[in-house]
Amino acid sequence: MRISRATLVLAISLVLAVSGCSKQIAGTAQPDPNQPPLALSEDGFGITAGFEDARTRIEIFTEPQCSHCAELQADFGDQLAYYIGIGALTVTYRPLTFLDDGSEGYSAHVSNAMFLVAEGDATGTQFQRFVQELYGHQERTKGGSGPSDDEMAEMAKAAGMPDEVADRIAGGGSAVNVKDMDDLNFGFLYDIDMLETGTPTVYDPANDEKVDIFDNGWLSKLMQS
Repeated sequence: MRISRATLVLAISLVLAVSGCSKQIAGTAQPDPNQPPLALSEDGFGITAGFEDARTRIEIFTEPQCSHCAELQADFGDQLAYYIGIGALTVTYRPLTFLDDGSEGYSAHVSNAMFLVAEGDATGTQFQRFVQELYGHQERTKGGSGPSDDEMAEMAKAAGMPDEVADRIAGGGSAVNVKDMDDLNFGFLYDIDMLETGTPTVYDPANDEKVDIFDNGWLSKLMQS
């Protein structure tokens, strides 16, 4: 029996209408290589979000209990995430813990969680969002207990991080020697500004200068320079 072209087209259309168009691919899903990476700095006490070849690089010295650091994230966090995401900016966060009352306080706990993220499969943009979550839920009372491991794990999920990263935070393991981190990062900060050694400090390594973050257009100007 001869089948007309019209009949054949109709038959194929009916099959597609019932089954849909699909293609099954075997294997494990891999991270998008176009996403900005997340890694430790060469000295091991900074967390770097963004591509190595980004045209602009900055270092942000930050203290998890510092209210001005929280204001920086509220005002510029979305812009930082945007520039990191498009590959134009690389940010190295250098946590400090000088507002802690002891060696295992609020800031040490949060800083350790930041380094736990760097051990997992998170992107640079997700890390920036995580920092915004941390500072957006900052306790305003100095010496407070700070967020729990489970609370920070939920913040990681809110930032879009995979479950394995959130689980790593919830587990509360040690990811960094906080004392050594604080000593090294404070030494860098002191070298940048011996008179006003505080947080937040944004440092431009290409020009070896402290950025004036009191200028509301500092980030836009830095990206255009």
